[in-house]
Amino acid sequence: MLFLRVLRRRQTCNQLSQQLDINMRSRLRRAFYWLMTLTGLHTIAMVAFEGLGWGDALWLTLTTMTTVGYGDFSAATPLGRTATVVLLYVAGITLLAQLASDYIDYRLKRKESMIKGRWRWKMQDHVLIINSPNNNAAVYFERLVAQLRTTEQLGDVPVQILTDAFPDGLPESLREMGVVHHHGEPADPQALEAVTPAQARAIIILARDEYSRVSDSITLDVLMQLQGSCGDAQPYTVAECVHEGNRRRTELAGASTTLRPIRAYPEMLVRSLVAPGAEKILENLFTHHDDHAMRYPVQLENAVWADVTCRLMAAGMGTLMAYVAEDGDIICHPAHDHRFSAKALILMVREEFVPSTEDIERCIRQDEAKT
Repeated sequence: MLFLRVLRRRQTCNQLSQQLDINMRSRLRRAFYWLMTLTGLHTIAMVAFEGLGWGDALWLTLTTMTTVGYGDFSAATPLGRTATVVLLYVAGITLLAQLASDYIDYRLKRKESMIKGRWRWKMQDHVLIINSPNNNAAVYFERLVAQLRTTEQLGDVPVQILTDAFPDGLPESLREMGVVHHHGEPADPQALEAVTPAQARAIIILARDEYSRVSDSITLDVLMQLQGSCGDAQPYTVAECVHEGNRRRTELAGASTTLRPIRAYPEMLVRSLVAPGAEKILENLFTHHDDHAMRYPVQLENAVWADVTCRLMAAGMGTLMAYVAEDGDIICHPAHDHRFSAKALILMVREEFVPSTEDIERCIRQDEAKT
């Protein structure tokens, strides 16, 4: 009940803010139309009463209304002067001052709305990030956006965040990176509509709490709403999934791929966008499920990378990923003709078959003996 009351209060505040914005724009339009009407009436009066041409009459009207007053033209007849006093001195100048004041207020209100996340940006071809981590959200977003900016395919793509984590606005560091946000609950239909998900290039749905199944419920709710608003045109969507058993449900709900929340490595999310499927390989490196990396203390002298890799793969031992040099440096995936000496090998092995060090030694030595 408390959550519903907070949500209703936020929706009411957003509605009031939107209504205020609409009212300010209406006032500006009305003031502008009245100003144009007064300008037209005074111009007609100067043509009728002062005998000026249309160009000179309009020039006199504008210089008088803006209080510039060049003095090259002026009203001389009683009717012309009366029209100038009534239409410009009394009404026009006052209305122009009010219009300028209202416009400044509108610009300040607009800037405040943008900073505090109440502005509807109507973005297209952007990366949309929905939700935010419970802890250190600003630091996480800085790392995630920095990784996006250093990626060739996404370096220039606008980034928008839908979150309720920054009620006073995004940190300056994120705004300097060109990030904007909309303040709202991730599962709020109005908030989702405001961030134009159907026009996004890609969508990332983060888990609020990386240890709670409740986060998966929110993610599923968001995905179902995205399906309803985007349909078959839903952009590529990456969703974090806390509980392993919810992965299939998350994908059925519309996620293109799922990831476990790994806050220390936002790079995995970026790889899932630019190289779909690569995130599964990276994720396996952090777990002991499916394929995983193993280190084997195997000594090699003057070996060729391609030869050793092919021997191990042909024997079903796994995929050679790196080796440990004699000085302890880890050399990852060198060129195919790279010659090396190693004191250990790092392989990606299958869960159903994890070879022993003796298996690896036997495989390499047997093939060396044959050659």
